[in-house]
Amino acid sequence: MNFFRFIFTKTFWIQILIAAVVTVLLCFAYLFWLDWYTNHDQRIQVPDLKKMSLTVVDEKLEELELRRKIIDSTSYNPDFPPRSVIEQDPAPGKFVKENRQIYIKLNPSGYGKIAVPNLIYKTKRQAVPTLEALGFKVGEITYKPNIAEGTVLEMRYEGEKLEPGTKLSKTSVIDLVLADGNRPGTYDNDADE
Repeated sequence: MNFFRFIFTKTFWIQILIAAVVTVLLCFAYLFWLDWYTNHDQRIQVPDLKKMSLTVVDEKLEELELRRKIIDSTSYNPDFPPRSVIEQDPAPGKFVKENRQIYIKLNPSGYGKIAVPNLIYKTKRQAVPTLEALGFKVGEITYKPNIAEGTVLEMRYEGEKLEPGTKLSKTSVIDLVLADGNRPGTYDNDADE
């Protein structure tokens, strides 16, 4: 019964009122601090960093009090300068707060190296699509006396014989030496006749 009597006393209600006022004040203080701490209503527009080098990116982001982080290098894109920004997140034009990290992907300095497949004694019809599918370009096609007409006898790169498994940059030009269908030495015999 003492508890029920205490509920109706003036002391109890004063303490409830003090607790409510302190709770409300703490909530407002917390919300004010949260606004200040999270830079509420601050808006910095993210610049377009595409095709910029890292030094230019760093200068531009430092002016805006933003940071950058390289997350990856993508496959080489010849439309962008080497070691320049290809992609960024957040996208250009978005609004962020001070000290936000901008994630960027860089263009490598060149195409990656790819192993040249073994195309010796494969037909031209097999060799050309295989090279093109790997990203190589087929250059000059020459012929050499050999009875296996239309098959690849040699692969050449910059005039030098190319061994299968050699690593070359994507888009390298590979010349093919094909068999012409004649036996070696038949040119000389035909000329004598």
